[in-house]
Amino acid sequence: MPELPEVEVVRAGLAPALTGSRILAVDVLDERALSRHPGGAADFAARLAGAGVREVARRGKFLWMPLSGEFGEAGETAEGEQRAVVGHLGMSGQLLLRRPEAPTQRHERIRLFVAHPDHGEIAVVFVDQRTFGSLAIDVLVPTVDGTAAGWGTDHALVPSQVAHIARDPLDPAFDDAGFRGALSRRRSAIKRALLDQTLVSGIGNIYADEALWAARIHPETSAHALSAAAVRRLLAEVRAVLHKALAEGGTSFDAQYVNVNGEAGYFAHSLNAYGRGGQPCPRCGRPICREAFMNRSSHFCPHCQRSRGARPER
Repeated sequence: MPELPEVEVVRAGLAPALTGSRILAVDVLDERALSRHPGGAADFAARLAGAGVREVARRGKFLWMPLSGEFGEAGETAEGEQRAVVGHLGMSGQLLLRRPEAPTQRHERIRLFVAHPDHGEIAVVFVDQRTFGSLAIDVLVPTVDGTAAGWGTDHALVPSQVAHIARDPLDPAFDDAGFRGALSRRRSAIKRALLDQTLVSGIGNIYADEALWAARIHPETSAHALSAAAVRRLLAEVRAVLHKALAEGGTSFDAQYVNVNGEAGYFAHSLNAYGRGGQPCPRCGRPICREAFMNRSSHFCPHCQRSRGARPER
C-alpha cells in the first residue's frame, strides 16, 4: 500500500499542474472508485464540471483538492460550507498526469479533464488495479487544533472523511509530547501503535519496520514501556526514514506504485530490515527475522532489537 512518502510524491507532482486549474469534465469508467461518494457517478461528474481547484493537500495517506465555486457548484454548499475532492490510493491506486487525448489506461477508473492557465489542458487519470482506492466530494471541516490541516495547505480545513486521521510526524503541527503521552497509556505493541492512523498517520508496514530497526526497538515492545528518550529516538528515526524515502521517490516493489509521470521510486534499494528476512543485518551481520504480524509481516534484527517488555500476542 502507498504510504506517506509515496502519497506525498504524488501530491507534489499534482500540485503544480492542478493548483489554479479548472475542471472541464469528468469521465467515470468504474463507479467502484466512488465508494466513498454517496451521490454516485452522475452526481460526482456534474458537481465537479466547472469547479476550480485551489490547491492539493495531504494528511497521512489521504489527498484532497479544495474546490472553488467560482466556476461550478461543487466548491460551496448552500450553507456556505467548502468542499474538496478527497482521494485515497488504497492498495494500488495511481493518479497520473496525461494528455487529454491519451488512450485509456489499463485499470483506469476515473478521468478528470482540467485546464490550467499556464499548462493548458491536462487529464488526471485515476488508475486502480485492486479497486480499494477511491475519490469523493466531501465537506471541509475545521481542524481541531486550528492549525493548517496538512501538507500543501495553509488552511485549517480538512475533509470530514479525514478528520479522524492523526497528523503525521513530518507535519509541523505534530505534537511530540502528546504522542509520547498517548503511548504511555497503550499496552499494545509499539509497531501496532505506529500503524494506528488515529494516533499517528502515514507510517505503514515498511517504514515502521525501518524506523524500529534504526531506533533498535523490538516491534513487540509494549508502547507504554518505552522511555521518553526512546520515544524521542524513535520519532527521530521515523522522520529520518520518511525524509530519505521522500528524497528517493518512495518505495516501489512492483508497477503498482508510481509517481504522476508513471515513474517508480527507488527507496527499496535503501531498506535495512523490511523484506530482508534471512539476509544479514546491515549493522551486526546476523540474520534479519521475519515474523507474521497483523496479516502481514514484521522484519527486525533479534540481536540489535532486543525484546524488552514485549507483547507475546500478534
